[in-house]
This record gives sequence, C-alpha cells and structure tokens, in this order.
Amino acid sequence: MRRLNCQREHAWHLQVKKTGKAKVGILGATGMVGQMYIKLLEHHPWFEVAHVAASPRSSGIKYSEAVEGRWHMQSRIPTDVGQLTVEDANAVSKALGRCDFVFSALELDKQATRDLENKYADNDIPVVSNSSAHRWTEDVPVLVPEINYSHLEMIPTQKANHGWKKGFVVVKPNCSIQSYLLPIHALEREGYPVSRVIATTLQALSGAGYPGPSSFDMVDNVLPYIGGEEEKSEKEPLKILGRIENGKFEYCSSMKISAHCNRVPVLDGHTACVSIEFKEKKPSKEQAIRAWRQFAALPQELKLPLAPTQPIIYRDEEDRPQPRIDRDNEKGMAVTVGRLRECNVLDFRFVGLSHNTIRGAAGGGILNAELLKARGYL
Repeated sequence: MRRLNCQREHAWHLQVKKTGKAKVGILGATGMVGQMYIKLLEHHPWFEVAHVAASPRSSGIKYSEAVEGRWHMQSRIPTDVGQLTVEDANAVSKALGRCDFVFSALELDKQATRDLENKYADNDIPVVSNSSAHRWTEDVPVLVPEINYSHLEMIPTQKANHGWKKGFVVVKPNCSIQSYLLPIHALEREGYPVSRVIATTLQALSGAGYPGPSSFDMVDNVLPYIGGEEEKSEKEPLKILGRIENGKFEYCSSMKISAHCNRVPVLDGHTACVSIEFKEKKPSKEQAIRAWRQFAALPQELKLPLAPTQPIIYRDEEDRPQPRIDRDNEKGMAVTVGRLRECNVLDFRFVGLSHNTIRGAAGGGILNAELLKARGYL
C-alpha cells in the first residue's frame, strides 16, 4: 500500500509539473458555493480542481451525477470536474497526494466544521474557508485582500500554536459586509477615520443557499431577520480593521456598527444602505468619490488573476447601484457604490452593492488563495 501511495504521489507531482497549476480540492463541492468555485476555477491560470468532496450521501459517484438536477450555474459543468469521483469530505486521507490545498464550503455545524478544517491542516493541507466557524478563532485571519493583507503574518503563529508544518486555516468574512466595508476602508485610508456606521442590508436569496426560503415566504414579501447576520455584520469588520499585537488580533475599537439585515426577493447581489459618521475631519463629497474611484491595493499591484482592476466603482446616477444591472461589474468582484449624500443624523449616506456568491463567497475565497500563493504561503 505504501508503494502504491508513493506511485500515486509521484504521478501527481509529474502532473503538477506538466500543467504548472496548483491542484486544489473543494469541500462541500455539491452546494451552491462549491458549484461557484468550480465555475470560477474552470479556466483559472494558477489553480486546477483535482479533488471534490461532499457529504457521505454524495460520495462514490461522479460529480456530474451528484449534482444532476441541482446544478445552479448558468454555464455547463466543466467536463474534467464532472468526471471526478466525489469523496466523503470527512475522509481527509482521500485528499492526501491529490491537492496542494482545499477550499472549504462546508455546510456543517460550527464545531464540526472547525474540527474538520483543523484535521485537514493537521495533515499538511492548507484550508481557505468560506465558513463562519473559524472567524472568531483567535489566530485565524479573516481576510479581505484589499484591506488586511498584513493579517497573513498571523499564519506562522497559528502554525506554531497547533504544531502544524504546512497546514493552516484562513477564512473570508460574511458576504453581507462586502458591500460597505471596502468603501469605508478606502475613506479611512485617505485619512478620514469612521466612528459610527448604521447599515441596512438587503440580502439576496442565493445567500441562504439552496433551496433557501420558499417562494411562498418571499414573493410579495421581505424577511426582516436572518439568523446570526447582524452579529456577524457588526463584529467581523472590527477584526478585519484591527491589527496584530504580540501574536494576537486586537480588534478595532474606534468604530461602532449597527446592522439591520433583511432577506429580499433578489436572486444575487447584496445591497447595503449605509450612514457613516467620521471621527475627526469629514471629506467633501468630491473627495470621498475620488477616494473610491482611485482606490487600489495589493491585489491590484500584484495583478492577481481574479482581482478587480477597479475594486470600487462609483455610479453618478441617482438610481444606482441596482443588483440586476451592477452585480456583475468586474466579473462580480467589484463593489459598486452610489447615492452619496449628506445624512441628517450622521455625516454621509450611500448605497453599496456586491455580488454575494462571487465577491462575497467563492470569488473572495479564490482571491484569498491567489494572495496566499503570491506571498509564498501556498
């Protein structure tokens, strides 16, 4: 058996050398986020899907059979991925020798997800996760590449804490904050720190996964409660905007966020209506818009494959952004902003929009992996 495993590993390394692409696995590959990963990775210049895993009930059959009748992407299933055999995500040994790292789109309870992601890291397989399970873990970066790429410096500490050699865990944040945190960060980077935020999110159906809320619940209706979303929207930005001190994350303490999260009958695209107050000086409207339009960061400098050339797009029309029109800007990776105006209570108000299953989910995970690769962690 040892000889057979060595032969397989040797063959795999020859394949990597031949294609020049890193081999990746997808945990939770049959779900909506897993499917989006497969779609976005089909022609990726750096990564190639070599391993797909899901729940035990989907294991042992071809991927195309496992998602038959529930493939939700508009494009076809990539032929090479469709022929892969779905493995049980709990069987970490199945990923050994097949992939350099895994994307985690698991849909388990939080403790089970933490345990399983740690098990992959235990076995020298880095994990780039979409799950919320590890977002509060003290040594796990919650990464938005344009904002807190410096938080990757926590990875050596995380490895030392667990005794990991090659494995580690990095997560992306909740999709609901993508539409307003990047515009706020752009203003802060220009010297206009924000002290208070009130955000009302109008979140798309796809954010609930498939099948999501029933049509009876959503047609002619808005659901004013999404479990856990308001807490995530209020707390995660504070970790992302924080800093590392003495091997620990120090959360941002200068900003307070109040969030109202609603599910609306839109297929894709999370919208946020946001009011902000500045801590010290307030920019003019023209200065704020210029800060957004000129914003670029490390992913743009490195020209990462999925990085939007223009991360923040400002629209001057009074009725933009709109999900159906603007969610696919920059291949779904840009944040589109509009309606900047004075606020009668705080300083400014604006509307932000991001594609929740691309920028907010699989695309954000891939961009994280690209940054990890470019910085030598993968």
